[in-house]
Formats: sequence, C-alpha cells, structure tokens
Amino acid sequence: MITQFIKSREALLLLAIAIVIALVSTRFPDFAAPANAANIFNDTSILIMLALGQMVVILTRCIDLSVASNLALSGMVVALINSIVPGLPVPILLIIAISLGMIMGACNGILVWKLDIPPIVVTLGTLTIFRGIIFLISNGEWINAHEMSASFKAFPRFELLGLPVLSWMAVLTVIVFAIIVIRTPLGRAFYAVGGNPHAAVYTGIDVGFTRFMAFVIAGGVSGLCGYLWVSRYAVAYVDIAGGFELEVIAACVIGGISIAGGIGSVGGAVLGALFLGIIKNALPVINISPFWQLAISGSAIIIAVAVNARSESKKGRVILKKAEQTT
Repeated sequence: MITQFIKSREALLLLAIAIVIALVSTRFPDFAAPANAANIFNDTSILIMLALGQMVVILTRCIDLSVASNLALSGMVVALINSIVPGLPVPILLIIAISLGMIMGACNGILVWKLDIPPIVVTLGTLTIFRGIIFLISNGEWINAHEMSASFKAFPRFELLGLPVLSWMAVLTVIVFAIIVIRTPLGRAFYAVGGNPHAAVYTGIDVGFTRFMAFVIAGGVSGLCGYLWVSRYAVAYVDIAGGFELEVIAACVIGGISIAGGIGSVGGAVLGALFLGIIKNALPVINISPFWQLAISGSAIIIAVAVNARSESKKGRVILKKAEQTT
C-alpha cells in the first residue's frame, strides 16, 4: 500500500507542495510557519470546497462552468436579504444560500439529463444567465460592509480551536465528500457513470439522474461558498469571483481528476486546491504579480491533462500486453 501511495498523484502533489514551500522558505523562513500555513489553508478553503463539488461533476464525464456565477448570485441574494432584514439568523441565511445554489445546480442537471444538452454548453449559458440576474436584482450596485450586519460578517471569521469557521467549513466539507464518494451508492455511481456509462446502465444505475445529483451537490456547495465569500470579504457585486471557475477546474485536474470521467479522489482535489493556494500566496512573496495566477492556472491545466492522458494511455498498453500474454 505504501508503494502504491508513493506512485500516486497525491504523493507527487505532496512532494511538489513541499518543494515550493522549501524554496520560498529559503528566502522567507516565516512562509513555512504554522500560523502562515493556517492562513493559507483559510485563504484556500473556498477553492477546496468548490473543487470538491466540481470533482463529482467531472467524475460523471460532465463539467460545470457556472460554479463561480452560482456563488456570486447566491452571495448577492443573501447579502440583499441581510441588508433588508439584518436580524435574520445566520443559519437561516446559510440554508437560503445552499438551497438557492442547489436550485441552480438542479437547473443545470435537468437540462443535461432531460434535454441531453452537452454540459459545457448548458453551464456556459447558465453562467451568463446567473450573472445577468445578479445585475437585475442589484441594479448593478454594490452592497458594502456598512450595509451588512455584524453577525453576517463575523461568522466566517469566528475562531474555534485556533482556526476560523471558514477553515472548519472546508474541513467538514472534505469529510462529507469523503463519506459520499467512498461509502455511499451514489458515490460509487459517480465513478461507474464516468468510467463506462453504457455498462452502468446494465448494472441498474440511472446515468441521467446520477449526473443530475452531481450538479445539485456542486450547486449546493457553490451556494454555501457564496455566503462565505461575501461575508468574509464584506462586499457583494456583479463580478464576484469572476473567472474563478478556471481555478476550480485547475485544482481538480492538477489533483488527478480525469476530464474523461471516472478517475479521481477527494484527497487529490484537496491537494490540487492547496497547491494553487500555496502558489497564489507565494507569488507576492517572491515579487511576482498575482495577475500571473490565471496564466499559471491555465498552464497547470494543460500540463496536468497531458500527464493524465499519458498515465491513462500507459495503463491501456499494460492491459493490452497482459491480454497478449494470456492469448
């Protein structure tokens, strides 16, 4: 088992993360300090959660380009509600955000399931629609910190056992997804549908419904992140998280989630997000503009897809060789 882990994508990512931290720490020793590591994890928490939601969608051979727009619309809605009814408890706002996100995810899932529209086309369309709705409900105006209640802004910053609630939300999300993917029939169905959707039908799995559920789960996570985003940064506007879907997809692909579906793990998605988070925090430290983040994310996607393709093709050649030997 140890040998298998050493050869895995997770081990490679851990090594890459360790190398980056070691290199940056040679010039700035505090970069590897526990306090800074906790700050990096907190900064990356939303990316980790969104990557996990995207992971289950990609596992089923689909993709969701609307996660950042879902986040933005959910965040704007709860920010508007809070500005109108400032006394509304935070748990209710969380339920509203998650429910709204799930509804948007369900819209994507139904279009993919019932109308058989390619997921990339559906989510590219809903991406624009969600952004348009934000503009309509807000009239293009911002909701700033002074319009938000103290409890609304304090929730993600509240510290528990030395870590902010935002970090604990990410930890809880990782645990929940690990249980769903490893221990439930739905999690196994994600892999079966992505691995071979035609064979999955013969085992009694409803491919369309499984993909629908993946979109709903990803939507719910996006809705949750919508509240966490606007409350943490204390601002809501039309272009919240603009382009953030690229980073989410990059985190998944870097973490070994195969775009072809059926291959990936929770650990891989988390490490992929952490790798990007560390790179993003390291750039200013070594005097490189943060605007290079998008270029790095795009390059990382291409490299990771190439590596995934090579590893999958090598597995295929091994199978063929074994087949030849048996014949």
